[in-house]
Amino acid sequence: MFCVLLVTVVLFVFEVFPVDKIAFFIIVSLTLMGLVKPEEAISGFSNSATIAVLALMILAIALEENGVIGWLASGMGRIKGLPLYVMAPVFMFVTAGISAFISTTAVVIVFIKIVNQLSEKYNVSQSKLLLPISFAGILGGSCTLMGTSTNLIVNSVATDLGAEKLGFFEFSLLGMIFLGISIVYLTFTLRWLPWGKGKNLDEDYHLNNYVTHVHINADSQLVGKTIAESFLYENPEVSLLKLTRNNKVHNAPGKYITFKANDELLLMCDLENLARINKSENLSLNEKKYITPLQPKEITKEELEEKETELDTRVFVELLMLPGAQFLGKTLGGLRSLMMQDIVPLAIKKRKTLTNLKERLVRSSMNKLVLKVGDRLLLETSTEKLETLSTMENVILLQEFDNISSNSKYKRYFSLAVLLLVIGLAASGLLSIMVSALTGVCILLLTKNLDLNTVYKKVNWQIFFLLAGMIPLGIAMHNTGADAYISEKLLTFLFDQPGYIVIGTLFFSTMILSAVISNNATAIIMTPIAMAVAQGMQLDFKPFILAVMFAANFSFFTPVGYQTNTLIYSMGNYRFSHFFGIGGVLSLILALVATFLLTNML
Repeated sequence: MFCVLLVTVVLFVFEVFPVDKIAFFIIVSLTLMGLVKPEEAISGFSNSATIAVLALMILAIALEENGVIGWLASGMGRIKGLPLYVMAPVFMFVTAGISAFISTTAVVIVFIKIVNQLSEKYNVSQSKLLLPISFAGILGGSCTLMGTSTNLIVNSVATDLGAEKLGFFEFSLLGMIFLGISIVYLTFTLRWLPWGKGKNLDEDYHLNNYVTHVHINADSQLVGKTIAESFLYENPEVSLLKLTRNNKVHNAPGKYITFKANDELLLMCDLENLARINKSENLSLNEKKYITPLQPKEITKEELEEKETELDTRVFVELLMLPGAQFLGKTLGGLRSLMMQDIVPLAIKKRKTLTNLKERLVRSSMNKLVLKVGDRLLLETSTEKLETLSTMENVILLQEFDNISSNSKYKRYFSLAVLLLVIGLAASGLLSIMVSALTGVCILLLTKNLDLNTVYKKVNWQIFFLLAGMIPLGIAMHNTGADAYISEKLLTFLFDQPGYIVIGTLFFSTMILSAVISNNATAIIMTPIAMAVAQGMQLDFKPFILAVMFAANFSFFTPVGYQTNTLIYSMGNYRFSHFFGIGGVLSLILALVATFLLTNML
């Protein structure tokens, strides 16, 4: 059992495989070793917590699709003129309030878009806001039983082991105390976060070193050749972005176009190929500037039409990869073959991980590195294609034009009413969270306010399979006595110690483990141990269960402790030290406060 645990932790820490693959590894390993029965190995797929999390994810998709989350957060743009030390607490409070009832990841994604728009239009510092917003979303989700999947899974595991079910708002007061302390602390620490809205795309991707104009002279060897016959087509390291002939622009020209004298080519390639082009016979490198930022969102229709004939109508945009994005697992070369005409993938910016402490910029289509969650993809396209890009599922268009929401008020208000119904049924105890969430999904489906095809594409199936795979791990720990063995060692260490030492040790152990592996995985491993310790000391289960629940959520000192932290890590130009310093001190403060409050419950 300990061998399986050790391998599982190593796989999580070094991200050897995606979490869903690790979950399958756990299921198969436990079954083949005889640590669980076959029916126990697959019990995670029918566990009430797993189904409840799935139903709540579907509800969140409906709320996002019908504009509810965006509508709830839409007023945030009006506070653009407020001082930063007022704006940040308001953002944190609103984010936390919504996250208490809706998927934290879905809420933070909406706020990422809002902050990015404020940054582009009003020069608001996104680096000062993204980290506090992510932390506040996590803290808000910790205030109710349905706020995070961690809360649901801890409650489910504890109930299966004989504890009483937690009420919907049973620990909300504790959660609000933690949230209030965190908002005050994070507001005070804004001065140590990076200043500015982050680098421009041309600086971030060093575009000025890689995008150039080439003039085809009259006696060039390219004259009379099609694009397919030239070295430009054969070399995967060179991207032909544009061809200009007689002041007429051809964006993303096809391979059968024939080169003529005096054609102007816009190329993107690495330094080695730039040198080769420079040495090629009768090709001239021009010094024209191509890089321009996106046009302001207030641009008039007449101005946009005037830009149509100019070279600079093309823009660079970034896509942030979310779970379920269709581009995940693709190399840059694979993306170039998948993308539609007039949209050209140029580079991949890899997010930082424990095995990759520096961001890697991938320009080569031959590079085998693939897109993963949290990576950014640089595209070159026309302004007309921005709307197409904004409709792609499970990606965030980080530079986008204002658009009018197509969601009807009826769908928005009806979906919000369904959410309130789900909350009311679950909070009153009339129905469990699983049944109330499934009821809400059913109502949305019957009233055509939710499309199952959209659900299949946008559900974060990694979370579902992770929970389904980790639950048998908790069962195996109980079957083999691993939880009892660990609790015995802890009891020996904690014998005759005061309650605050016992709770504090459990809290810190859970928080540290959650920093390197999934918070859900941590909760499943630590909940049986916590209950065994409580039983051995003949104390009430509840403080121990809550200690695991809060500690698993409160690991702020690494960017990999929670998915939202991973998403904002590279966007805000944060360093590991920002999480370890600011987040680490916050985790320490919350651990001390939680230890004091939970000890008083013993």
